[in-house]
Amino acid sequence: MAAQSKIKAGELIEPGDGDAVELAKRHLVQPWPYAGSVGNEARALIGEGDGIYITDGSGKRLIDGPAGMWCINVGHRREELAKVMYDQAMALSYNTPWYTMNAPSAELARRIADAAPGDLSHTFFTTGGSSAVETALRFMQFYNNVRGRPEKKLILSRGGAYHGSTYLSASLNGRPRDRDWMDGADELVVKLSSPDPFRRPKGMGVAAFTDFLVDQFRDTVARVGADRIGAFVGEPVQASGGVIVPPDGYLKRIREICRENDILYVSDEVVTGFGRLGHVFASGDMFGIEPDMITFAKGVTSGYFPLGGVIISERLLEELRRSNHPDALFGHGLTYTSHPIGCAVALKNLDLLEEGVLAHTREIAPYFQARLKTLEELPLVGEVRGMGMMACVECVADRESKDPLQLDKDVGKRIDAHCHELGLLVRPLINMCVMSPPLIISREQVDDMVAILREGISRTMDDLRKEGAWRG
Repeated sequence: MAAQSKIKAGELIEPGDGDAVELAKRHLVQPWPYAGSVGNEARALIGEGDGIYITDGSGKRLIDGPAGMWCINVGHRREELAKVMYDQAMALSYNTPWYTMNAPSAELARRIADAAPGDLSHTFFTTGGSSAVETALRFMQFYNNVRGRPEKKLILSRGGAYHGSTYLSASLNGRPRDRDWMDGADELVVKLSSPDPFRRPKGMGVAAFTDFLVDQFRDTVARVGADRIGAFVGEPVQASGGVIVPPDGYLKRIREICRENDILYVSDEVVTGFGRLGHVFASGDMFGIEPDMITFAKGVTSGYFPLGGVIISERLLEELRRSNHPDALFGHGLTYTSHPIGCAVALKNLDLLEEGVLAHTREIAPYFQARLKTLEELPLVGEVRGMGMMACVECVADRESKDPLQLDKDVGKRIDAHCHELGLLVRPLINMCVMSPPLIISREQVDDMVAILREGISRTMDDLRKEGAWRG
């Protein structure tokens, strides 16, 4: 007979309650688990959030370095967002999107159209980033079917990419270990090189590396056939791949090749959208491109409610309306498409962004990047890179070889553990530490964050030396 929990129905679990750990191990399946611990795992318990800070299960206050998961853009415990959630739930908690609609979704779609580049004017709302990318890809397939091009379905993606966890979106992923044990629609995806200047071939300059990437893209289109390629999907900055900022001009040149070959350009702004780079959308304002579709999620509600979406070019919709198949059905939808509470929260979140958070982000981002850059003084650090309010500290065995494999593969977790003790939550990625704090962070708080990270890396260097894993 299963052991009974001490927690009664409806009772709030306090942050430090050890019973939550017991319940998690007994009943909760965590995301991205290893087979050896699946269904028997408890992770760091977080109890509260306030501004840029969170409190763990033991009561320790931590700077929320990853902003949840790139998403708590306006900070924790914003009463404005909590009130909107309550008010909208009391007015209308849900409506079926199959044959009804709600006012918040229509207003949010208009606001998004006003902020989007080019002729991106219509939004299909989803529940998050994975479903947003999945929707964009399914729309591409529908679009080409209606236009009489059923063979034009291949998708171009890149090494280092992360586009989601649904079957089709996950098939685009190009990060190490993401697909080692998972199936995917490999027959639909063609992978290209990551636009990572730090990992460019030895002796090759950045300009030559950019030419190499563009030539590879053009050669791939010629080899595979433009008549078979439906879309290119790319993050303006590869986020979970290690904050890979592409070389100048690269995205514009890729966009032009797509336009020349009637390949839909899908800009995945699940991370970069809604303030992370200081603008509602980065594609136009930061990179000078007008995609055919933009996917978004995370920052659209600052993580307060699950919401995502894909913004679609007016041109594509007009082509469908003019087609010879007016009865062709885009058979795609979600129970929570255009959720009224999510859209109401997003509207208020957009107000907060436009009323000062975006301007603050643009003002503080150079300071954030400059202070983190000082960590390159540490011999374990190969590069600090970033843009806006997203950055990555990449650790290497030595700067000459840039080899991360000679280090303990969990060096990022080691740094995170030390930083946790010191008051900072880090997002560890194998040999990297990703930093993307809430956009409301102050200069003094940036200083605190960098000081803790410096000490955490220094302690990790001492550990590795003592273990003989690194000479440094």
